[in-house]
Amino acid sequence: MAATSGFAAVVFAIASLLCLTIAPTRGALQAGFYKGKCNGTDVEATVKSIVAARFARDRSIVAALLRLHFHDCFVRGCDASILIDGSGTEKTAPPNLSVRGYDLVDQAKAQLESTCPGVVSCADIIAIATRDAVVLGGGTQYTYVVQTGRRDGNISLASDASANLPGASLSASQAIAAFRAKGLNASDMVLLLGGHTVGITHCSFILNRLYNYNGTGKPDPDMDPAFVAMLKSRCPQTSAVDNSVFLDNGTPSTVDNSYYKQLLAKRGVLKVDQNLAMDAATNGTVKSLASGSLSFPSLFGNAMVKMGSIQVLTGTQGQIRKSCRVVNK
Repeated sequence: MAATSGFAAVVFAIASLLCLTIAPTRGALQAGFYKGKCNGTDVEATVKSIVAARFARDRSIVAALLRLHFHDCFVRGCDASILIDGSGTEKTAPPNLSVRGYDLVDQAKAQLESTCPGVVSCADIIAIATRDAVVLGGGTQYTYVVQTGRRDGNISLASDASANLPGASLSASQAIAAFRAKGLNASDMVLLLGGHTVGITHCSFILNRLYNYNGTGKPDPDMDPAFVAMLKSRCPQTSAVDNSVFLDNGTPSTVDNSYYKQLLAKRGVLKVDQNLAMDAATNGTVKSLASGSLSFPSLFGNAMVKMGSIQVLTGTQGQIRKSCRVVNK
């Protein structure tokens, strides 16, 4: 009976993923929202050219924009509140201190404001730029349609960021609950954490897994010993420098399904990542994405569209900021 129930759970998870293959219009968001609204300028092409120029000299912009988009959407929804400057804003929260990509959004915003002022939201620029970066990092098979029409929020609080952004050591069940609170299911969570295929962390976040897991004085037993040794060489127990570590040590600069293969080999860097392969609720999806029986390129795009619709402001809600860093007076 237990085996039958487990099989049914995997089948249900796969069916749930397949149901995502056609992303419907979500709320008031729609594909091509800006067509004919920017005095002849193609809004998405403008953003794409700026992202491509940055990618040509800095491939890490893919991970930076994925993180920026995720951290924005999980706090008050996808409303660009993470972009607002000031004391006590989301930018100043500990989880956001290493977030990057603000300058690229500023560049795109300035160019679009010069052509059609007060039309294109900062929230939409984040969503479009992230999609374009993903395609550059993984290839055209990662293309997905970004639904636009978001407006920008007026509130940005560091306390909201600290309360809503999932931690790096969550169990699978805790992570599922955190994503469910945002209207995302377990399959969405596994797919969105796949963005770690191009991500990095820092040694300070994994020292306990390498040297003193749960106070044992030993490494986390769920990590491959050879991988532990490699990470220890990068992350000495005492060091004046907090080195960076790739989250996918297979193909760290490419958007692909290598991340899932690494998890099955017990080479997940963050505990929250490794837990996906260890927990019965998510293991089947991880295996299917690693083997290719589920298509990561198409399903990842669908999950990004779903995430991009979290608590969006549309119509007359919020505002279209003149500067992404400052709420309009």
